Amino acid sequence: MKAQVALTVSESKRLIARAIAALPEVRQALAEGRILLKGGTTVSAVAEELCGRSLRLSGRISPRGAVSALRKGTGAHSLLLDRGIPRTVDDCLEDAVLAMDADDVCVTGANLIGSCGAAAMLAGAPLGGPPGRIFAGLMAQGCKIIIAAGLEKLGPGSIADAVRAAGRCASPSMGMSVGLMPIHGRLITEVEALELLSGARCTVIARGGIAGAEGSVVLALAGEPAAVGRGWGAALAVKGLGLSGDPDSLDECNGAAPGCSLHASCLYRGRRDSQ
Repeated sequence: MKAQVALTVSESKRLIARAIAALPEVRQALAEGRILLKGGTTVSAVAEELCGRSLRLSGRISPRGAVSALRKGTGAHSLLLDRGIPRTVDDCLEDAVLAMDADDVCVTGANLIGSCGAAAMLAGAPLGGPPGRIFAGLMAQGCKIIIAAGLEKLGPGSIADAVRAAGRCASPSMGMSVGLMPIHGRLITEVEALELLSGARCTVIARGGIAGAEGSVVLALAGEPAAVGRGWGAALAVKGLGLSGDPDSLDECNGAAPGCSLHASCLYRGRRDSQ
């Protein structure tokens, strides 16, 4: 049996979040260990699935370029679930990482993914900000790292080439000038999400769209009728769902910035807001 589903970017994020929340290692860590959730729209959706809380967003790409939030908000950007109990760890992130072990899980987003599963995150702050200080430690601790990123982030070249091309010293830049930090872990896109949730085979057959469907993906499901039915149901369940994130920290994404447009004033070198 075959079926085709279409997902907007926001719907894809919700689907990916539901698949990650259902992973056995995530369920185990939720019950018996620790899960570190690093703020981003997709990871905020994961946080909603696991504990009903949205995350504060910081860096993002808006029509002005790579920018930070207009208002910082009061919610957690990095949230630790310790046996299911949520705790904000923005002020003690390094200590939280040091307490994690091989049975614990970190869920992060990415700004670029490659065709072979590699991924990287933008860094606008010195030394990569908090992510730059913790990701090497997470890998050294042996924690399970899950990268939640939709196919909108898929780039045509290699991650290594992109890392070499980027840099915080670029001038001029639209928004802050940024570098790229490679991150290593298990990548979950819409394809993996649908396959995990359904057991059907999933293939990308179209990308893009208009009228609110910009960045969308069309996916073909194939397999036993029950599996295809589960995939159809999983896609249908996220139709119409919007972006996740603390409302105060979404201002830039919602176009609330006064005079937010691509004027010459937006071309400036490396604003050092946290990315």
